Formats: sequence, structure tokens, C-alpha cells
Amino acid sequence: MDMGFFKNQFSNVVEWEEFRDDMIFWKWSNREIKKGSKLIIRAGQDAIFVNNGKIEGVFQDDGEYSIDSDIIPFLSTLKGFKFGFNSGMRVEVLFVNTKEFTVKWGTQNPIMIPTPQLPGGMPIRANGTFNFKVNDYVTLIDKIAGMKDSYLVEDVKIRITSVLDQLLMKWVSREGKDMFNLQANAYEIARGIREDLDMEVLNNGMTITGFQVMSFNYPKEIQDMITKTASHEMVGNLQKYQQISMTDAMASGKLQGGGTASDMAGMMMGMNLANEMMKNMNQGQNQNPKPAAEKEQSSANSTPSQGGSKPNFCPNCGAKNEGANFCPNCGQKLG
Repeated sequence: MDMGFFKNQFSNVVEWEEFRDDMIFWKWSNREIKKGSKLIIRAGQDAIFVNNGKIEGVFQDDGEYSIDSDIIPFLSTLKGFKFGFNSGMRVEVLFVNTKEFTVKWGTQNPIMIPTPQLPGGMPIRANGTFNFKVNDYVTLIDKIAGMKDSYLVEDVKIRITSVLDQLLMKWVSREGKDMFNLQANAYEIARGIREDLDMEVLNNGMTITGFQVMSFNYPKEIQDMITKTASHEMVGNLQKYQQISMTDAMASGKLQGGGTASDMAGMMMGMNLANEMMKNMNQGQNQNPKPAAEKEQSSANSTPSQGGSKPNFCPNCGAKNEGANFCPNCGQKLG
């Protein structure tokens, strides 16, 4: 009879048999550890030996170990355990995933944020990510692993999202100084939520290591209003408008990049001309209109004294002229 057959009946391998990347812990239980058994710990795993709900030892280095020679001597109350011919040691081994988990979140329904501009509140949605990891094995075993054989990231996500709406409402109301630009205060809002969520999972042996708000989303009509307001403010700033116009021209190919010192100079001259035109229009609006006789006198003064000759000064902007057909400063036709 094959003695190796009996030997295999008495020994076994203790390892994370049902490993999933989204599994926080998995319990090897309801079996006896026999003489000759092996413990296998893979990278990113810790193995915790538990007897009657008490942690006997935590092993963190990945590798393959002989349980009777490498593990039992380090267990707190089971150091003197002796394997009999056909007896084993009944303990539970909890394998814990030690990595930091990243989870995407998003509000399923709009959150009504109180705001003076909208009596019923402003309905907003938000989305982002949060990060967490296990940090307290004693609490984890006491609160969760004592009743469950495994625990998934989805279980944590369900718990987080159940309180997230209330926390968003709390911190947006507190930190959302500008309800129409919540993204400007996203960091402070996220920091407050992270601290509250950390307290929420602390009693499960975990910690929230990060919480991010990627975007706030408004109803379409409010978003359209925000976009329109922003565009009006942008056009009102002529310098910014010029910069954007040049960027658009370069991106669209209308302002070519090959020889283009002259092209760029032409664009700059055009923008300066537009600037002067705007200035002149504003001045014209601010000054009282001249009487017809004064206009005629002014026109007479600006008329060249000799047919075909050019004025020494531009009648439009006053810039000095040296015989050119057009004013070099504002482009006014001269003669």
C-alpha cells in the first residue's frame, strides 16, 4: 500500500484558494491543519491565525512555510502543540488583501442643495473616487470576519454610498461658497467627506486613505446658464478674447506656422487696429456730438491745403505722418 497516500490524507495546504482582486479577506476554516501541512502566502497577502476568535499570530512575508516547524513555534498560545498520529489542529486562517483599493462612486439621484437662488434647492450630481485599506486586524475580525467567510470591495462601497448623499449635502452646504462653481471648492468638500467616511469605516478595521470629487454636474438649464455667463464675461475682456481668437486661428490652420513672422505680425496689427477702433467708438459715445458748422470747419481744417498732398498728422488719431497713404497707427486713409 502506498504510504504516500496516507501521508497526503494527513497533510494539507493552507492558502487563499478563492483569491479575487476585489476581495478584502478570505477565511480558510472548518478544516484541521495536520502534521506536514504547508502555508502559502502570496505577495500582497497577510495570513492571520485565529483560535476561538483570538489572534494567535500574523505572518506578512510571502513564501511557503512548514506549519509545524515554521509557524507553530511563533503562535502565542499554541507553541506547545504536538501533532498526534492522526490528530490535527483546528484553527482558522484569515488571509487579508493588504493593498489600497480604489473605488469609483457617483450619486444615483440628484442631491437637493439648499441655495437662496432656488427656493426648492439646486439639484446636483457628483462623481469621483475613494481609496481605502485594512488597518486594524483585531477590529476587522471582531466586527466582520467573525461572522463572514469573505468580504468584497462592493460591500464597502454599499456602506459608503449609503451615507454619501448626506455627507455631500453637509459639506457642499458648508464649503460651497459659490453654488454655480462648486469645483472651485472641491478640495475642501472632499477633505471633509473623507474625514467623516473614515469615522464610518473605522469600527470595521479599515481606513479611508483618499476621497476625490472629480466633477459636479448641474441640470441642463443651469449648466447652459453658467456657460452663457462665462462666455459673456470672456468676451467682455477684450485681451482674453484676442488671445482666444489667436489660439483658435492657430489651431484651425488659418494662422499657418511656416513663415510666419509676417503672419503673426499681421495678426497683431489686426488686433491693435481692433483695439483702436473699440477705443474710438467708446470715445465717440462719451463725447457730445459737434454742431454741423463745427463739423464742417473741422473737416475743412483736415482737408489738405494742396490737392494730392498728404496731411502731416492723422485727422483720426493725431499720429505723425510722413507721406503715407494710410495712417501707420490706426489705418485711417490719408488723402
